[in-house]
Amino acid sequence: MIKTNTLIINKLGLHARAASKLVTTASSFSSQIKIGHETQMADAKSIMAVMMLAACKGTELCLEIEGHDQDQACAAVLDLINRRFDEDE
Repeated sequence: MIKTNTLIINKLGLHARAASKLVTTASSFSSQIKIGHETQMADAKSIMAVMMLAACKGTELCLEIEGHDQDQACAAVLDLINRRFDEDE
């Protein structure tokens, strides 16, 4: 299992379009992927669960990934977040 923290750095935070991109990326892997705060973890493959996190810019989120492709899944999710969900800033 991989556990790591990441910071939401895009201007609008984890809004609908960014959440959709996150879910699409997470869904392309067979590993179980959870994202959230220590007290509230969400299934990263569920748009409603991700939207309920209401993560704005500057929010630190915990990422937990477990499965046979966990290394690739972790790299892809972190890359998407670090690219600011490919949004213009």
